[in-house]
Amino acid sequence: MLNHPTKSRKKLLVIVLMLLKNLIILFLSLLILSCSKQTAKYDLGISNVNLIDGTGSPIQEGVSVYINKGKIVEINTLTTHQIENVIDGTGKYLIPGLFDCHVHTTSFQEDFPKLIHYGVTSVFVPGGSTCTNDYYATLRSIGNQDSIPAPRVFHTSQHFTMEGRHPVKTYASSNWKEGETVFFLKDTAQIAEIVKEVAKYPILGIKLTIEDGPAPPFVERMPQDFINKTVSEAAKYGLEVFAHVSDNEEFLMAVKGGAQNIVHFVGIEIDWENDEHISAINKLLDREGSIVTTLMIDKSFIYPLNPEWLKTPSIIEAYPAVELKKLLTPQAIGRAQKMAALTKLEYGLDEISMESLFLSKVEDIQRLLDLGMNITLGTDAGNSFNFHGYSLHEEMQILEMGGIAPRDIIKMGTLNAARMMHVQDSLGSIEPGKLADLILLNANPLASISNCLDINTVIKNGVIQKRIDK
Repeated sequence: MLNHPTKSRKKLLVIVLMLLKNLIILFLSLLILSCSKQTAKYDLGISNVNLIDGTGSPIQEGVSVYINKGKIVEINTLTTHQIENVIDGTGKYLIPGLFDCHVHTTSFQEDFPKLIHYGVTSVFVPGGSTCTNDYYATLRSIGNQDSIPAPRVFHTSQHFTMEGRHPVKTYASSNWKEGETVFFLKDTAQIAEIVKEVAKYPILGIKLTIEDGPAPPFVERMPQDFINKTVSEAAKYGLEVFAHVSDNEEFLMAVKGGAQNIVHFVGIEIDWENDEHISAINKLLDREGSIVTTLMIDKSFIYPLNPEWLKTPSIIEAYPAVELKKLLTPQAIGRAQKMAALTKLEYGLDEISMESLFLSKVEDIQRLLDLGMNITLGTDAGNSFNFHGYSLHEEMQILEMGGIAPRDIIKMGTLNAARMMHVQDSLGSIEPGKLADLILLNANPLASISNCLDINTVIKNGVIQKRIDK
């Protein structure tokens, strides 16, 4: 029996109307979604910028970065968002905030603004003569806010060392107080109790000073069983050991004892034909450990012999020329001459140059990077002729001089550092969901790492930071 034609037409009309209704709903939904995206409100935007995100990925040209409540929310090519504050990034370059993974400070009120001025938005403090628990707490508190210029602060325990040894002997001060700023290890039996005590605080690990001193007269190194015991006790609390070494033997001792991190690469001279050296490197790789560069230590020793370095325009931005000139005392020059003579004798050099000091070290660092070692940037800022903020840029320039690519140097100073701090999920690269610690540069750092000194704006936690007036 045939369907009635009128009923068929009515049924078809109902289907068409239902389809039309669904299409209208879909269209309205897409329109609302599109409008909401275009009018989304953000605290800060950086438009049309060249992005170097810190991961080692190729540069992204002409993108916009959107920030809300201190975090990076979007990275795209749209420029129609509703934003309270927009920075025009045209012709500029955006990189993550830099880390200095070896900093000391006895006057953070003076040092912190300088660090921010040079784009150092995070620091790692591995002990020091003023580092009581209260002082550490103050550093963390100042570093956690963003209205006063100050970097984020990560730190170790106080120094674990032995009486009459480095650093207490090397840097004599009335501030060294046992149980407050330093722990003197007298026997292995006491190590468990000391580790238990420091583990109560928000530290990243134990600062263990193995070395016999940076210059003569040398003292005895820390015994191997002390190193082993400290590492095993730290592991009970999920703490790593940051070993302070200054030569090959101490490097091997640290790795043999189970230390995860080496706070100084300077002084280590890897013999790539030596099975013991290769074994130590492989063990550190297996532990996913880190090595901090601190090549600036060697440069700082000869700074007084090169007074022209103190006249560089970029250092005078934050360090007045008249104050820098006062550093060139007869005592400082005499120490530099002595260190230069020792270096010439040790390495058989006629003259000391930047190349003779650093080329072989940087070649070793490059080989370690190629193997996958997590190498981070550090300076040992706070010691003579090692300047907060500025010397991190000197460290990067030394690495570039030795042949390391600027993109890799930036990664060492950002994402690699965040990995050592175990904060790579929130810091170290410019990616959605991460904290907005950023540096806007006027020139391309991939063309020359010295362009990292040509800073337009420093941002921490999504807030534009005040820099030192030029």
